[in-house]
Amino acid sequence: MEQWTKEVWEQQIQQHRKTALYIYTPMCGTCGVAKKMLEVIEQLLPDFPLGMTNINYMEQLAYELKIESVPCLIISEDGQITEKIYAFQSVPFLYEILKK
Repeated sequence: MEQWTKEVWEQQIQQHRKTALYIYTPMCGTCGVAKKMLEVIEQLLPDFPLGMTNINYMEQLAYELKIESVPCLIISEDGQITEKIYAFQSVPFLYEILKK
């Protein structure tokens, strides 16, 4: 997963029907587990636009998106945010949400 800036995130939303942005902090243990799950998803869905960003450098975006905690996976469809996932239950759970 590559690091996205706010500008890249906004560009991805406009260019793709469905995208996801993983929001994390480096010192969060749960975020590390979530990242490993998303790396598996990235292998399963190689063409799916999936980026990540450290919330410490994106405070304004976190405020605008009303992020309640990390890890958080923001999913957008057709230019609109449709889902915020805070509980990364399993790889199959995430896979089903992102592939539909």
